[in-house]
Amino acid sequence: MTDLAWTAAQFAARREGHSLPQGLYLDPRAHDFDLDAIYGNSWLMAGFECELPKPGSYMAMTVGKWPILITRNRDGEIKAFHNTCRHRGSLLCQPGSGSAARLVCPYHRWTYDLNGSLLAAGRMPADFSKADHGLKPLAIQCIAGAMFICLADTPPPIADFAAKFEAYAAPHDFKNAKLAASAVLVEYANWKLVMENARECYHCATGHPELSRTFPVGMSKHFDIGEDSRNAAFAGRMDALGMAHAAVEGHWWQVARFALNEGCVSISPDGSHLSKKLMCDKGDGDLGSMRWAIDPHLFAHATADHAFMFSCMPVGPAETHVFSKWLVHKDAVEGVDYHLDELTDLWTCTNLQDKELAENNHAGIRSPGYTPGPYSEDAEMLVMRFTDWYCDMARAYLADHVD
Repeated sequence: MTDLAWTAAQFAARREGHSLPQGLYLDPRAHDFDLDAIYGNSWLMAGFECELPKPGSYMAMTVGKWPILITRNRDGEIKAFHNTCRHRGSLLCQPGSGSAARLVCPYHRWTYDLNGSLLAAGRMPADFSKADHGLKPLAIQCIAGAMFICLADTPPPIADFAAKFEAYAAPHDFKNAKLAASAVLVEYANWKLVMENARECYHCATGHPELSRTFPVGMSKHFDIGEDSRNAAFAGRMDALGMAHAAVEGHWWQVARFALNEGCVSISPDGSHLSKKLMCDKGDGDLGSMRWAIDPHLFAHATADHAFMFSCMPVGPAETHVFSKWLVHKDAVEGVDYHLDELTDLWTCTNLQDKELAENNHAGIRSPGYTPGPYSEDAEMLVMRFTDWYCDMARAYLADHVD
């Protein structure tokens, strides 16, 4: 049986409304398939434009097995490329960020402009054409200060998401933010288990007591908190402020704004702002949380004072790297307007708790006694949505690649 035939059989065995067959979580063939069929064909949020603050700024990252390079060129335009030299394939930039007038391969010094064109290649023959050896570009869209990339030759449509995200995110002014902190956490669990955990709060009341102080962990389905008077008051106040709030979604994305717990204005240990310099000062900084989620890898929250981004990248069948980023207003001064440990503590604590839960989940799925169990339609609606989307993407890919 070929790898794709095995994979197709796994999806054929998938029971609707239930977790996935064991092989899709554990088998190396499923991991390789996920990179090609899912991560290789999806829009992924790479970060924020403010991470490239000036011409010459660049950031390098890895998506699965693929090294990616994003630059801001002399004209201020943001571009994305495969991070591989057109000579013999060396990495141009190691993962991380920096600033450079040109991109120089560390191996043989081939030199590229920030727009990807090859400027110099020593000791090549007279008929060598630099114009034919520029960096290979990737699709990139910058929307409301956030950067989205896609490795596919034909990326999925993004216009509807772009319009909705712009409407919700624009008041938070991500372009005038700065990256205050970032972190990476290694989780020894399959990426789908990491994301299933990230798509529900069924576990939050007991699993995240610190987060539960400010975050409404009892919400159901698509961040619904019921038709109570506080919810109605929040909706009315957001309408009066001109702040989009109703939950909207497409096949691979969701955006919503929702009220935090009573008396809370930020997702923080005590519900107060973590930065005195607000990113959005409407409504005295009491705006709930604007949450967006991108399949396959991301959720993020923006309150009036800061933003937090969670990004999940598969490394192996049983290893996932979780990247976290925190934004504050670009003029916020560390030690004066905010304190780094206070800014990062809550989500760091939450991520560590989720790491333990995901790793325990992965260990249990290894058991020969594992069979896919049913999701709760009330508490795990977004998990069901995620796994259904995953199966839809997989079956579409298989239809194009299996005879």
